[in-house]
Amino acid sequence: MQDNHSFSLKGVLRGLHYQLGRPQGKLVRVLSGHIWDVAVDLRRESPDFGRWAGFHLKAQSSADQLQLLWIPEGFAHGFLVLSETAEVFYKATNLYYPAGERSILWNDPVLAIDWPIEALDGNPPLVSSKDALGKHFLEAELPPVEVSHLV
Repeated sequence: MQDNHSFSLKGVLRGLHYQLGRPQGKLVRVLSGHIWDVAVDLRRESPDFGRWAGFHLKAQSSADQLQLLWIPEGFAHGFLVLSETAEVFYKATNLYYPAGERSILWNDPVLAIDWPIEALDGNPPLVSSKDALGKHFLEAELPPVEVSHLV
């Protein structure tokens, strides 16, 4: 439905983003560089609700196979740039919906995501002012429970 392309410098941390009302599944690919990509399960009916998974993603090269990460609807998404620069391309299953845009703090203590901050040579991650205003997980407005999953 929509293609997104971002360019970031080392240490930039984006996320954790999700949308209400018009959720997006995302197919993520790194075009250049190296990121650590994170998905957090926000589906209240899921046995993995509140759990996160992190993956190193690199651009394809002669030494590396193509790496893609599928993040289904109902997950928050974020990434940390570990190389000097990174270009990230992702296909989304729905259009960007500003009214539904939400963010959870990247360093929320309940989620306790183990970001590879040590790769930043002692520097803190660079977080946008918008992402710095993200909510704590326990205070975040999360997607509603899908009734079809409960039947």
